[in-house]
Amino acid sequence: MFQQIVDFIKGWYGSEEFVPLSVPKFVGNEKKYLNECIDTTFVSSVGKFVDRFEEDMARYTGAKKAVVCVNGTNALHMALLLSGVERDDEVLTQALTFIATCNALSYIGAHPVFLDVDVATMGLSPKAVKEWLAKNAEVRDGVCYNKRTGRRVKACVPMHTFGHPVRIEELLAVCEEYHIALVEDAAESIGSLYKGKHTGTFGKVGALSFNGNKTLTTGGGGMLLFMDEELGMLAKHLTTQAKVPHRWEFRHDHIGYNYRMPNINAALGCAQLENLDKFIEDKRQTAAAYMEYFAKVEGVEFFVEPENCRSNYWLNAVLLPNREAQQEFLQYTNDHGVMTRPIWELMNRLPMFENCETDGLKNTQMFADRVVNIPSSVRL
Repeated sequence: MFQQIVDFIKGWYGSEEFVPLSVPKFVGNEKKYLNECIDTTFVSSVGKFVDRFEEDMARYTGAKKAVVCVNGTNALHMALLLSGVERDDEVLTQALTFIATCNALSYIGAHPVFLDVDVATMGLSPKAVKEWLAKNAEVRDGVCYNKRTGRRVKACVPMHTFGHPVRIEELLAVCEEYHIALVEDAAESIGSLYKGKHTGTFGKVGALSFNGNKTLTTGGGGMLLFMDEELGMLAKHLTTQAKVPHRWEFRHDHIGYNYRMPNINAALGCAQLENLDKFIEDKRQTAAAYMEYFAKVEGVEFFVEPENCRSNYWLNAVLLPNREAQQEFLQYTNDHGVMTRPIWELMNRLPMFENCETDGLKNTQMFADRVVNIPSSVRL
């Protein structure tokens, strides 16, 4: 059976040798815009493509303000700071995520609390969050506290896993009830919609990533999305070393961060964004082909977009019956020229976070034992 799957994937991607997991595609104005940066010498964080990329992305996502950063981890770090997260605060999030989610809150000295994910989304479960808060939290004078630890519960960070939106409206309602800031880790979900609205625009702040394997890449890069334009302006100020504008003086009025995206990266982003809808349509065609194929394969389930969503299908995922089958599948496919990988090691299993509070993570552990990502590159 595994050989038949390998043959199908190689046939779909037109390769007899090796099929990578997810590689960038450059089919537009990338070289033209990069050459313009070089010819004008505007290659650092000052240049027209930085402004244009922010404006174009705000327009594309429906955000009131977009602010570029060096990478998605920087974006998450700044999003948490702007949401008021401080040292020793607790942040509700999922253990099924990339390490950047937890690294960003660790830079502040905050503590993650790992709660379970939904079976239908692979993202943070509103039910799990509500149940944990009802059991463990209390609100005093408009501030949420963990009754057991005494720490302030300041934020909730859901991650739209593999580009599939979480049940974000329900999460937002729970967070509002308990006076908790919602920060969206939309690193993987550029172009994904929940009820017609772009991910990253529901919470206080949203964070995107444009790493080399993402649906839209700038080589390395990230972005903050805001529905509060004033907060977005503050983010722009803080991420550019908090420098007070002046033609020649260097004055700074806050502790700032050198999180500025260079113009050359933004130039790539502008060109990529011009073709983003084509990329997503192509990836959805691949997902549809996988869905049809795996419907006929016993013992392998293809993970489909949740209800009321349009997923970008950044990384396609299949579920094997158990961990033994998962490991056999990973071994066979990688030995036979098809790159596959398991889900990330769960955060609560890493030494840095092994003592963090969890709610048991039943669904999370099930996915860790069964999920395999399969090739998902754009084929244009």
